Amino acid sequence: MRAVFSVVVFFLVLGGIGRAQAQEWSVPQNLGPVVNSGFNEDLPHISKNGLSLYFISNRPDDSFGSFDIWVSRRETRVDPWGPPMNLGANINTSFNERGPALSRDGHFLFFSSDRTGGFGGQDIWMSYRQHTHDDCGWQAPVNLGAGINTADPEFGAAFLENEDTEIPSLHFGRRTGFGDADIFMSELQADGSFGPGVLVTELSTPFDDLRPTIRPNGLELLLSSDRPGSQRYDLWISTRESIFEPWSAPVNAGPIVNTVFDEQFPALSADGTTLVFSSNRPGGQGASDLYVSVRQDHGRSQR
Repeated sequence: MRAVFSVVVFFLVLGGIGRAQAQEWSVPQNLGPVVNSGFNEDLPHISKNGLSLYFISNRPDDSFGSFDIWVSRRETRVDPWGPPMNLGANINTSFNERGPALSRDGHFLFFSSDRTGGFGGQDIWMSYRQHTHDDCGWQAPVNLGAGINTADPEFGAAFLENEDTEIPSLHFGRRTGFGDADIFMSELQADGSFGPGVLVTELSTPFDDLRPTIRPNGLELLLSSDRPGSQRYDLWISTRESIFEPWSAPVNAGPIVNTVFDEQFPALSADGTTLVFSSNRPGGQGASDLYVSVRQDHGRSQR
């Protein structure tokens, strides 16, 4: 069955190669030693204004645990990223904190953690801040509850809310048992809780499908996957004409971005022109570094 699935996906990938190549991403550049360290940097997220870069790292300096959430800032979108700051004890613990992602208005931070008090090995949590320019002003996080979190690991949340969205939703990853990871979606309920997570079949395969990131317009989604058509873990792109339609079959982001090494955990800027992701390709500062690529297809970026 897995072999048949691989053949089907192979032909779907062939049909989408033209679209993937037409996006013309620039050759990725390492973000350099100010952001990257000799340890792992992963799971980036770019704020809507493009001035804050959240990510995780297991660097030991100023750390609370194995993986903490850090933030790097810059004054303008053309400035380099500044030295990263640990988000502090309100967010980070002696456990692992992973997968930071902001709400569109910047008041809420979603992330996963295997800290105590959850439903399973890794749950999704949410923190609030009053001032959106205060990257270290996060309050104590709360668990998002049994609608999203289970005894299985949940991770990689992306919150979607825009003018056309009547019901805000959260896309996230879940690894069922010891099997593959899939993409799920949960809608925000009237009482402020999240409803049961529903499998997003058009984004999920019998392989690993990880950490969705969604543009604020709700029309473009990126994820990382080792599905057929990948060299190892590659970045994949899905689109849709409106938020009321299903996602298209994901298309490989192409050989300019993806390599024979792991490319994972994409973060897309709000205008769709900047892609930040992690890779363990040679030439970096450590085991896994953050890279940036710029989209040349400005027609798509303005959608």
